[in-house]
Amino acid sequence: MMKLTLILSIFIFLTSAVHGQTRAIKGTVICEHLELLPGVSIYSIDTVEIGRTYLHGEFNISIPEETDQLMFWLVGLEPMTIKFADNCEKLEIIMMYGVHYDFISLRKADRLRKKRFDKLPEIRKKAFEQGIFKSDSINYSQEFVYYRDN
Repeated sequence: MMKLTLILSIFIFLTSAVHGQTRAIKGTVICEHLELLPGVSIYSIDTVEIGRTYLHGEFNISIPEETDQLMFWLVGLEPMTIKFADNCEKLEIIMMYGVHYDFISLRKADRLRKKRFDKLPEIRKKAFEQGIFKSDSINYSQEFVYYRDN
């Protein structure tokens, strides 16, 4: 009986320790035209695929507790890396289309992309007003990546 109690207590201790090492994050991914995006790949910062968005652009993933950055990628859209807080449980992401700029300099292409990037807060408000997003505030940070820096 003593062995059984010892084994059960060790099992309970180990399962509770494993449970505390991951957290769940839910969210929605749309494009800049307010369309839901199915099939968006979600990667950890070390490029391990964690999950994908479902048919209606929603996702539900489990990530390690120490993870604070995710990358979103889909063909035809610009890859997007975000940084979020430790207590974040819901993400609402807007991705930009990957536009190919012919016959212009990288500086001009960056200027055009930056204009679109700067309009993302306005698009977020529209998504909130239309009921696509549940919150009008941004709970993650995203930096603009210039072409000419690559």
